[in-house]
This record gives sequence, structure tokens and C-alpha cells, in this order.
Amino acid sequence: MSGRAEQPQARDSVGHTPDDRVFTWPNLISFVRLLGVPLFLFLFLVARADVAAIVVLAVGGTSDWVDGWIARRLGQVSRLGELLDPLADRLYILATLVAFTAREVVPWQFTAALLARELLLLGSLGVLRRYGYGPPPVHYVGKTATFLLLAAFPILLLAAVVSPAATAAGAIGWALAWWGLVLYWIAGTLYVIQARQLVRAVRGRQGAAA
Repeated sequence: MSGRAEQPQARDSVGHTPDDRVFTWPNLISFVRLLGVPLFLFLFLVARADVAAIVVLAVGGTSDWVDGWIARRLGQVSRLGELLDPLADRLYILATLVAFTAREVVPWQFTAALLARELLLLGSLGVLRRYGYGPPPVHYVGKTATFLLLAAFPILLLAAVVSPAATAAGAIGWALAWWGLVLYWIAGTLYVIQARQLVRAVRGRQGAAA
């Protein structure tokens, strides 16, 4: 017995089963969002075009839910889309944190806290893969955390580069950022618990079959 687990086909919240399509509207939006990551880094770190960087961040953040909504609305849920959407989210978050830390928009401790959570999740995914499981479904707590962080980043940048808006924008941006960080860790903890349950189930079946 190999010990690898068979996973049932996942369905989204309205019962759509992911398929193998590549050229769909949701996937196109995700590709465009991915292209926004290097564009933001260039504008913010090289060109120092801060206003344009704010626009790119705002569009990338507010469009986070668009691809998923269109996929469900049009019945275009795909396996590629299920990979691209969280990939775009993570790249936006990680790239923004690195850039913000480099220009001292956020303290390095905040960046370290988010990176530590990513390392925790990466370790859990590695364990799941050893037992034949793919990434766990995205939890609504994780999606909420991602939304809060992606909303916080352009506001924090606005506070850093536009002096008249610094006080109000800074307060709003940091409130969103800290709530996002807390929920990000809660979601990470839930993923780790889910991974442990799956691994224990596989080990239990292996022990019963021995």
C-alpha cells in the first residue's frame, strides 16, 4: 500500500467542479494581477513613482475578489484558477512587504511576522504533499486576512507619501494591517490543524492495513 491519499474532486461554494480550462476570464484577470507585481516593484523601488505605485496596489488589491466572483458567476472555475488566485495574492503581499521594508514604510518586525506565517504554511504543505495531499482549500478566514492586507497596503503607502493624509490614512491603514496579520496567523493555525488531521488519518489507515 502506497499510503498516498485519494482526494475527492473539490467543489466551490456553489457546487462548481474545477476543470482543466486555461483560457477563461478569471484566469486572464489573475494573469494581469501577476503582471502587476513586477510593475509595482519597478514603480516603487526604481522609478520612485509613488502615486502610480499606489494606483497599481489599489487595483491589485480591489481586484482580488473579482476573478473568483466571475468564475462562480460564469461557471468558469478551473484548477489553474485555483492556483493562480492565491499565488497572485501571496506575491502581492510578499513583494509589497519587501518593498515597504526597504523604504521603511513598515517596520521589519511586521514583515518578519508575516514571513514567519508563510514559512509555517510552506512546511505544512510539504508534509501534506508527502502524504499525497495537495494544498488545502482556501479558508474564509485566510481570504478575509488577505483582503484586509491588500486593502491596507495602498493606504499605508498613501500615508507615507502624501503628508496631508498621513494621520488619517496611517490610522486606517495600520488598523487594517494589524487585523489582517492576526487573521493571517489564525488562518495559518487552522491550516496546520487541518494538515495534522489529514496526516493522522493516513497513518491510521496505514496502521490498520499493516
